[in-house]
Amino acid sequence: MADEVLRERRGHIDVLTINRPEARNAMNRAAAIALSGFLDEAEADDNVWVVVLTGAEDKAFSAGMDLKAFATGEFPITDKGFGGLTQRTFSKPLIAAVNGSALAGGFEMMLSCDMVIAADHAKFGIPEAKRGLIAGAGGLIRLPKRVPIAIALEMALTGDPIDATRAAQLGLVNKVVPGSEVLAAAIALAETIAANAPLAVRRSKEIMVKAADQSEAESWAINNAAFTEIGSSADAMEGAMAFAEKRTPNWQGK
Repeated sequence: MADEVLRERRGHIDVLTINRPEARNAMNRAAAIALSGFLDEAEADDNVWVVVLTGAEDKAFSAGMDLKAFATGEFPITDKGFGGLTQRTFSKPLIAAVNGSALAGGFEMMLSCDMVIAADHAKFGIPEAKRGLIAGAGGLIRLPKRVPIAIALEMALTGDPIDATRAAQLGLVNKVVPGSEVLAAAIALAETIAANAPLAVRRSKEIMVKAADQSEAESWAINNAAFTEIGSSADAMEGAMAFAEKRTPNWQGK
């Protein structure tokens, strides 16, 4: 099971790789359990500030569900959703390095990430309607929040994929790079984020995610409570002192 997903620590960054290239990184039960476990550990580890998720080799980020495993009655689902990810509340920034096709459940896993760096040959889509199914791992919920409803409907109802250039135009991905550079670009983004105060980063993410589904009055309440908390943190004092002393801050996450 441990080989289904690989983990590498780079400073304050965890790099998680779905390691099933022979199956286009499709998710089976073992991969879902492994990924869910690593994300649980990253959430609990105060030394992990950002997580990057990618797939092995250059063909696919993930093709979604492993249909061969599904045919034997095996489901790649945990209590945190498809792949151990799609119904997870994750406080730390999660970046998808989409190294190839992200289709069906793989696309829905990508939509569960906060930011996306895509290889120029990547493809994105939810083709389930072509198989008499619906995208059941959050694609029909998250996609209309990320792109105009007409585009989301077109993708879901036709089942046709879009390429990386179109995904970038729609705002589905943050940046498109050559395939050989996708992981390095995602790690560079993660390092830029990890250079900032971890508590401030996590609270900023929390506010934006919650505000998307709240009224403005409710959003202000969340914002003001977080501002009070962060303003009295040790890192806030360290940030001010480092600025005054013209040095790099030494963040403690406190």
